[in-house]
Amino acid sequence: MANRVRGPGWPARPKFSSHSQRQIFCPTPERKGQVVVVVAVVVVEVVVAAAAVVPVVVVVVAVVVVAAAVVLVVVVVVVVAVVVVVAVVAAVVVVVVVVVVVVVVVVVVVVVAVVVAVEVTAAAAVVVVLVLIVVVVVVVVVVAVVVVVVVVVVVVVVVVVVVVVVVKEVVVIYA
Repeated sequence: MANRVRGPGWPARPKFSSHSQRQIFCPTPERKGQVVVVVAVVVVEVVVAAAAVVPVVVVVVAVVVVAAAVVLVVVVVVVVAVVVVVAVVAAVVVVVVVVVVVVVVVVVVVVVAVVVAVEVTAAAAVVVVLVLIVVVVVVVVVVAVVVVVVVVVVVVVVVVVVVVVVVKEVVVIYA
């Protein structure tokens, strides 16, 4: 009866090579009581550790929520700043294009009027046209420089405003 088979995968009977192994695998009633005490101590330690972790978790969650709010504010401010910069650049480009077109039209009209009004030789007409082309190029370069300066000033102002708003929001959140 001691050697009967328990089922597939089970040995017929555990083999112990020493008395101490038999005590480990077959605990006495005193050892069973010790196991219960050890398990109770471990459970108490786990509960105490969990209670100590709860405030840390609350602080971490609060920090994450505040960080998410700050990130949201920064994203909104950056999006608004980008929209403002794009709008300003688009307006400046439109103004530059209009100015260049008007200048070119005026130059062409003036050149044609000069050539028609003053019956000059072909060489003189070429000189007048070259001078007017130089004038147009200079005007376009000056307008381009002004546009670049305006765009840089607008971008700097927008960046300063964004930084001030973000700092203000962070101070309000952490105050």
